[in-house]
Amino acid sequence: MSAITIATLPRMSRDALSALLLSTSNPSNLAIIDVRDSDHIGGHIHTSTWVPSSSLDVRLPELIRTLKDKEKVVFHCALSQQRGPSAALRYARERERLLGVEESQKQKVYVLEGGFVQWQEKYGKDTRLTEAYVEDIWREY
Repeated sequence: MSAITIATLPRMSRDALSALLLSTSNPSNLAIIDVRDSDHIGGHIHTSTWVPSSSLDVRLPELIRTLKDKEKVVFHCALSQQRGPSAALRYARERERLLGVEESQKQKVYVLEGGFVQWQEKYGKDTRLTEAYVEDIWREY
């Protein structure tokens, strides 16, 4: 049985993620997985991959294969309270099951603190960091 739990998954702040995205060192070692469903409209983090939570189970093997060499994988939903942490946990456990503990520890899996809601409050209008942003949609949050 895996020792990975939601409580042991590290969180990443929006500022830390923005710094990684803006660094010129090697942003290709980073993957951002957006698991919002219909609430995906109105913007997304630059370079993120949209994997609706409703399709995560089917896409897990593909994600594990395509993200195998990434150093950091950051999951988020709107608030990163349910779907984001749950997706990160399922991904980390399945990766550990398929690749083994030693190999799986070569990659850090994070949950974005505050999800896209907090992200867009600070970085929504920054076109280097956020794509397809529609401010009016987020005024209600």
